[in-house]
Order: sequence, then C-alpha cells, then structure tokens
Amino acid sequence: MKQVINPADGPAPAGPYSPGIKAAGLVFLSGQIPMDPTTGEIVRGSIETQTRRVLTNVGMLLKAAGSSFDKVVRVGVFLSDLNHFEAMNGAYAEFFGESKPARTTVEVARLPRDVQIEVDVIALA
Repeated sequence: MKQVINPADGPAPAGPYSPGIKAAGLVFLSGQIPMDPTTGEIVRGSIETQTRRVLTNVGMLLKAAGSSFDKVVRVGVFLSDLNHFEAMNGAYAEFFGESKPARTTVEVARLPRDVQIEVDVIALA
C-alpha cells in the first residue's frame, strides 16, 4: 500500500507527479526545487539561499510523512553548476548535522524553471 504525501501548506507539484510517496516503511520524495510554498514563486539568489529553501521544503514533506532529516538514508543533489558544490555543502550541512545520509551530487545541463539546485530524498518512515 502506498500513501501520497502532499501537504496543503507544502510546495505544489509542477506536473503530474506526487511530491512524496510513503510505502513499505520508506518515504520517497520527488525532486524539490527552491519554490516558496506560500506564493508558488521560485526563490532566487545565492546557491546557499536556494539550498536552504529546497531543504526547508524537504523538511515540510518529511514531517508530513511522519519522518525527519535524521531518518534520511539517501539524497540526490542536482546542481546547474558544480562550482557551487562547496557553498551548497555549507548550507546542506545545516540540515543534516551528525546524521549524514548517502548522497550523490551531479551537475546537470538544466533544471526546471532555471533553478540552481534540485534535491530528491529517500527516508525511513
């Protein structure tokens, strides 16, 4: 059985997909971009600003699924420019502390709405 995770105060999906799915004791979050869930507008600015917005959105979805950052087991980070790696890491570390999940970070040619970062997550429920 699967449960769709789509909190009313969370970021709205930009297409025909669910923001998250809870199934088999796991939480699978779709890629999150730096969208303000209140206005639906993209948060522009530095990679640190965009990373914090993305991970705040991830936190909202994790909470709605009954999970949290300390239960995250895998993260995928997609950057529009790998030169942002160190700065992204600084903001990213603010959310994970001692609980460091497995992670992949890749540079991609382009991201939705021309953002600098997208993050997807797998966590324990």
